[in-house]
Amino acid sequence: MSGFATAYYESLQTTLKNIDLSKVEQAIEWFEAARDEGRRVFVCGNGGSASTASHFACDMVKGASYGYPRRFKIMALTDSLPTITAYSNDVSYDAVFVEQLKNFAEPGDLFLGISGSGNSPNVLRAIEYANSAGLKTIALTGRDGGQLGRMAQLEINAREPHMGRIEDAHIIVCHIIAYRFMDAPKA
Repeated sequence: MSGFATAYYESLQTTLKNIDLSKVEQAIEWFEAARDEGRRVFVCGNGGSASTASHFACDMVKGASYGYPRRFKIMALTDSLPTITAYSNDVSYDAVFVEQLKNFAEPGDLFLGISGSGNSPNVLRAIEYANSAGLKTIALTGRDGGQLGRMAQLEINAREPHMGRIEDAHIIVCHIIAYRFMDAPKA
């Protein structure tokens, strides 16, 4: 069997095998602590990473919270189109996430920045603020991790040059985190 599909699939398997699962386990612990302590969780990214952020927040708000005695207080900073366009138009696109954090984030909250390149200016500004405001910070990155990986307290890196496979790996990592809670007994 040969062809594009096989090559893509095999490359994706290699990408996934190279993810440090101990860091994913650490992220799960941080998410569990945030939930148990009533902390807020913020997640953001651009393009495909924005979709991953929204998908992940949905999984955590509904799937990992509905029917459970403890709920996640999570928001995707990508989801308020009026807020994003207002800041983009009136301030700059670099401000769309950081300014939302300034409204809602408190010390001890959790921030997850998602960027395939690790160099998205608006995500960098957000994690910089999150670090300075006393949040725990996680970066979900690709390639060499970029600046975002170096700025995060915990980096989960899909070391891969291909953006499609980076995004595939990111959604799988998010599903691992979410399903840790979604598959738990509800009692």
